[in-house]
Amino acid sequence: MADSTFLEWPFFEARHKALAKELRAWAAREVPKIVGADHSQAAVDAACKKLVAALGDAGWLKYAVPSPYGGHFPQLDVRSLAIVRETLGYYSGLADFAFAMQGLGSGSIALYGSSEQKQQYLPKVGAGAQIAAFALSEPEGGSDVAGMRCAARRDGNHFVIDGRKTWISNGGIAGHYVTFARTGEALGAKGISAFIVDANTPGLAIAERIDVIAPHPLATLEFKNCRLPASALLGNPGDGFKIAMATLDIFRTTVGAAALGFARRALDEAVAYAKKREAFGKKLAEFQLIQAKIAEMAVKIDTAALLIYRSAWTKDVKQARVTRESAMAKLYATDAAQEVVDEAVQIFGGQGVVSGNKVEELYREIRALRIYEGTSEIQKLVIAGQTMAAAEA
Repeated sequence: MADSTFLEWPFFEARHKALAKELRAWAAREVPKIVGADHSQAAVDAACKKLVAALGDAGWLKYAVPSPYGGHFPQLDVRSLAIVRETLGYYSGLADFAFAMQGLGSGSIALYGSSEQKQQYLPKVGAGAQIAAFALSEPEGGSDVAGMRCAARRDGNHFVIDGRKTWISNGGIAGHYVTFARTGEALGAKGISAFIVDANTPGLAIAERIDVIAPHPLATLEFKNCRLPASALLGNPGDGFKIAMATLDIFRTTVGAAALGFARRALDEAVAYAKKREAFGKKLAEFQLIQAKIAEMAVKIDTAALLIYRSAWTKDVKQARVTRESAMAKLYATDAAQEVVDEAVQIFGGQGVVSGNKVEELYREIRALRIYEGTSEIQKLVIAGQTMAAAEA
């Protein structure tokens, strides 16, 4: 079982400790019943749908929506979101994915939606009755949001969207997509707006499904004369970049938490293996080189946890933007988790690269987290920019 002593840190309240304990018991019992070894597209889609429904039925998705719409708290509690993602990540990358996308795919609605939009979408998301998605990246650019080409033009009481989005998580199984498109109010990032596009809207199609090393539902979306009522607009015209960044400001921290869950599982697997595996007449755990690896892994895990929960606490308690803190949390936690998982594979030796071994699965799962919701390189630019701006101030 993963270490839980971090829950005694001053970042947490009694409710967070109770959440971690209850979710661990549920995930250990229920997740293995849903997530299997079949990595075919159909099987992964089916498992993801079952996970969303199960998370909804058990009440865990109530942490992904505000209380007026069926959630636990008046506004999203980042510490709770991070604990859920860390815990689910420990047991299953796909379970973490299923939860995370319900939050990310509805977070913009929770933050900027009208009361009608919130009432239409958030209760279903929180109940696991509708799968959510967030459509920002494009074939010509992921990190360069200001270079967006997908466009929406006003046509009377409607908007018409044309263009493509890619790397869209839950693409092909989502009930709605929070979609960002250029509306041209200004140059660059200030000329982007956000829309809620129902999956059955004429003019929206799945152009292709994308297979990746850790199977998740992913797709490229194509918009051709996709006509939306003006009521589908989120916030005001030109607010799209602000909406996207405010949403990521919350969920970027939780990407680090998912990586932390992977890293904790990798360390536990490595320690258990080192204690039982014999070489040269003694257990691997008796070799100082292995002990050094385990020590370094443990330090990286605690460092990542401190950065993650500092960012989450700052957002929840100080009610401030955490652009710098969340970027640090994501950068360090995902890079460190990659190193921890790699060391776990090394400790396992040949067994570590055998398909079906948990550390082999973690090795495939962790890699994407250093890319999505802002690459490690982009996080460094954000941190540098924030640091220099603070120095100038």
